[in-house]
Amino acid sequence: MSTTVRGGGGVTARTIQVGLGIVWLLDGLLQLQPKMFGPAFAGQVIRPAAGGQPGVLAWPIDEMVGLVSVHPAAANMVVAAVQILIGVGLLRRETVRPALALSFAWAAGVWCFGEGFGMLLTATASPLTGAPGAVLLYALIGVVVWPRRTTPASPAPGDSAAAAGVLGDKGARLAWAVIWLGMAALWFLPANDGPGGVSGALTTAAGASPGWLAHVQLWSAAMLRGHGSAVAVTLGVLSAVIGIGPLLRRPTAFLIVGAALSVDFWILGQSFGGITTGIATDPNAGPLFILFALALFPNATAALPRPVSDPWARRYAWATASGVSGVSGVSGVSGASGAKL
Repeated sequence: MSTTVRGGGGVTARTIQVGLGIVWLLDGLLQLQPKMFGPAFAGQVIRPAAGGQPGVLAWPIDEMVGLVSVHPAAANMVVAAVQILIGVGLLRRETVRPALALSFAWAAGVWCFGEGFGMLLTATASPLTGAPGAVLLYALIGVVVWPRRTTPASPAPGDSAAAAGVLGDKGARLAWAVIWLGMAALWFLPANDGPGGVSGALTTAAGASPGWLAHVQLWSAAMLRGHGSAVAVTLGVLSAVIGIGPLLRRPTAFLIVGAALSVDFWILGQSFGGITTGIATDPNAGPLFILFALALFPNATAALPRPVSDPWARRYAWATASGVSGVSGVSGVSGASGAKL
């Protein structure tokens, strides 16, 4: 006799949908911070996204700043309401599809007006500070776990939560590779590859951090000052390996390293998304990379022998030892009657 058990923490596509819903809810709640109802929303959240952008991209962002500045409280309530609606929709199984569809449209707008396309066109984008943009990962993870019309009753051994989505396991691994290879390329930008590139980013991040974290960031900046090129090359190569690895072999080790590196970036370069500043709109990219890695983590479902402590197994053992035939309710006994276990 055997039974099916699930390892790997039981991560399924539904688990990732719920996790994504919780993050969207958090974003909505962050929009309800008092500072977000005043001029800080337009001036300190949206306007910086226009910095360094080509004129054709800076213009619509500046226009959005003007629109939000007229009625900041009303605009902020709309933003908060939409994000909370997406979050609640993802938490309800019946509304996952419309919630994801809304999240794709909303993420596109936020990536443009709130994140300045991840600052990818400014030549200053850095994975350390959240590039290519957290909201891009929201949309990508949503695609990865978009439910198919028909899914297997239970995952096969080695499958991931992404296997139940429209991209499948291989498509999701390819998306992971594209993101990480793109991040690897960013490390070789002059702004990141210079002697003071990494230390400068850490110093800037410390300005928006609580005292204890700022101390760690400034200490790290001092340790890395003058070694930015070596650090950038190392992180660029490591990012490429993290991206390509899951395409070539079992992805577990690469996903763990990718998640761990993302946590380091989240703490040191992203200051936990600046959630202590009062104007944070999301937790930044770190938690999204962890969620993405979980979506790709192999499932450990397997058939294992049923423990002897199982009462039906003990009953079967007693019947066999006693030579009793036709025992009711015991599966696998010749001539037995009753429902199978």
